[in-house]
Amino acid sequence: MSLIVFPAIDLKGGQVVRLAEGDMDRATVYGDDPAAQAMLFAEAGAMHLHVVDLDGAFAGHAVNAAAVEKIVETFPGHVQLGGGIRSMESVERWFDLGVSRIVIGTAALKDPDFVKRAAREFPGGIVVAVDARDGFVATEGWAEKSDMPIADMARRFEDAGVAALLFTDVGRDGLLKGCNIDATVDLARATDIPVIASGGVAGISDIRILSLHADEGIEGVITGRALYDGRLDLKAALAVAQAAA
Repeated sequence: MSLIVFPAIDLKGGQVVRLAEGDMDRATVYGDDPAAQAMLFAEAGAMHLHVVDLDGAFAGHAVNAAAVEKIVETFPGHVQLGGGIRSMESVERWFDLGVSRIVIGTAALKDPDFVKRAAREFPGGIVVAVDARDGFVATEGWAEKSDMPIADMARRFEDAGVAALLFTDVGRDGLLKGCNIDATVDLARATDIPVIASGGVAGISDIRILSLHADEGIEGVITGRALYDGRLDLKAALAVAQAAA
């Protein structure tokens, strides 16, 4: 089983940015043409893309819809989208526009029945974001910390038909500290749902180590700042991930 590498495009004000620890006031701008960035990733060999409407995550509804639509039109592979998607109407709209998978975070904690309903209606299309801050689920664009342990959150959806869990250690995201591999693997072992690693990928070693755990339920890894800063070569990362098969 090979690891899926998801290059990340985070959107704020229509621009491609990366945040540090999920803080909107600590954003680094990497470009003003998200669709062009998507094509650069495609040209490097990526067939999967992770897109986040950061403004939408805080607003609770789509804010960068035009940029997302352009990415979906342009990128030849699969687009996974998150950020403020908290209603069935929004889920249906994005699938109709060509998004392959929808990531649901805050609503997964506050309205689990909605997530379970979406997973039933769109088999294989719903990913639950398990964003962790100090071992507990973070919500509202990571601005708030709940009292829900991450393992409990994951188990809540074990029989719901969700495609994967997207696990992010918020304290590492955008800081290039290295992915929290131990916590990611522990979560994969604690649930039957495939897990996508995210947050803090620093270089090729993170990809290599995660690929060794692909057969334990690690489906993929999301990387952003390491790619934009030139610390991780996407072609090399894809080759390492593929070699794990």
